[in-house]
Amino acid sequence: MRVSRMAALIGLAAIVSACGSADQQESGTTQDTAAVAVNTPAPAVGTATAAPITGTTHDVRMVGDASGYRYEPANLTIKAGDGVRFINVNGFPHDITFDPNAIPAAGRAQLTANMPNQRAELTSQLFVTPDETYTISFANVAPGNYPFICTPHIAMGMRGSITVE
Repeated sequence: MRVSRMAALIGLAAIVSACGSADQQESGTTQDTAAVAVNTPAPAVGTATAAPITGTTHDVRMVGDASGYRYEPANLTIKAGDGVRFINVNGFPHDITFDPNAIPAAGRAQLTANMPNQRAELTSQLFVTPDETYTISFANVAPGNYPFICTPHIAMGMRGSITVE
């Protein structure tokens, strides 16, 4: 009995930490969070400061429905200086998480600096409100492939990739 209670408490703690606090969820609005740089940790590798978008902003929709959980489009090729705006559509919560070991080492510090309001390294906040957006600048980010996942829906195959030329 004691073991099952402990397992239940650990499971509950994992769910609560994955969902964030009620304050974080209630503060999610339809505003673009790219302009807000509150609580963004310092870059983990090297030194970089956030660089503004100097090119085109591309939209990626975060979707979860009867057809599955996905980013639309899942694969995107952009130019250095472009931005990517993630739009929360349905099937929440969603996030954007880059694996620091899977992206170009030369791009890690700048990508970290360009991601506002991270809840962990290279991980956006959780999005729970329809039409919520999150924009990442790829200005000054090294060319290469930047695969990403939705942490809450990784088991459902929600992943994508941004190739910076």
